[in-house]
Amino acid sequence: MRAVVIEKPGDISVRDVPDPAPGPGDVVVAVGACGLCGTDLHIAAGEFPPSPYPLVPGHEFAGVVAEVGPGVTTGLQVGDRVAVDPSLFCGHCRQCRRGRGNLCENWGAIGDTVDGAFAEYVAVPAASCYRLPDELTFAQGAVIEPVSCAVHGLRRLGAEPGERVLVLGAGTMGLIMTQLLAAAGARVSVVDLAAGKLPLATELGAAEVAASVPELPTQRFDAAVDVTGAPPALEAAFGALDRGGRLQVFGVAPAEARIALSPFRIYNDEITIVGSMAVLHSFGDAVGLVASGQVRTEPLVSHTVGLEEFPAVLDLVRSGATIKAQVAPGGAA
Repeated sequence: MRAVVIEKPGDISVRDVPDPAPGPGDVVVAVGACGLCGTDLHIAAGEFPPSPYPLVPGHEFAGVVAEVGPGVTTGLQVGDRVAVDPSLFCGHCRQCRRGRGNLCENWGAIGDTVDGAFAEYVAVPAASCYRLPDELTFAQGAVIEPVSCAVHGLRRLGAEPGERVLVLGAGTMGLIMTQLLAAAGARVSVVDLAAGKLPLATELGAAEVAASVPELPTQRFDAAVDVTGAPPALEAAFGALDRGGRLQVFGVAPAEARIALSPFRIYNDEITIVGSMAVLHSFGDAVGLVASGQVRTEPLVSHTVGLEEFPAVLDLVRSGATIKAQVAPGGAA
């Protein structure tokens, strides 16, 4: 089969690799669509420490079950359309036993630590597959994973009706978070340097938008969510918080990145800083949110390309010229 292979940071090719075989409890999925996200950029650049090389990336995907391995007890059959939770938790470490598998001491994820779905086929645990409702396309199904991350993030942040919430970044995650926050009754303000993305933020529920925080009519916020991972954005978000505010670090920053925050202000204003890491017991709820239309995914997919175009579209994503780019590998009809 054809697959994207990152041999080492900066060395990316599309080439023939062996077809995957399902192990016990696994199925092979013919990939219908797989989305690119910021984590893929970090993996390609060598900025995501858990990733080994060589690696087939791709963790936001949906497709069709093409083969069922031995010992599968979920009832999945060849031909079933599925979206896949990429999380791989060990189940026995201290964090897993506490119900916090996303903090697993042996954490892994399809496309991040084992071969993923920028390929025609990928082997995955059957238990990680969620049947895709008939009304959803593969393109919609491939956005369920980022929605599930946002669902977990919103649970971590908490949001109450009437709260003023600042979202920094109007890419895929920022626009999904905007929809969830607006549905929770928050008054959402969205900032992005790329002014062309802001009208869609308004369409999806933002009360006000701007290219920078100082340009917003609202200047003090009950909570702020940074989806960019950029230190200047995090510092701007912190500076815009009202007393008693909450800052969520949602975007993925390079491991060596640092920010400067006032510890006195954290103390004196009782500022809460909270992280949000990937998916935790949120994938099933995300399926329901997309299927019901409560989270609109169609406006988010700005580019769809074939597998051979992956290197070029990766550069396009890196430039910030996309919202959500997806690859349609051709494995699924």
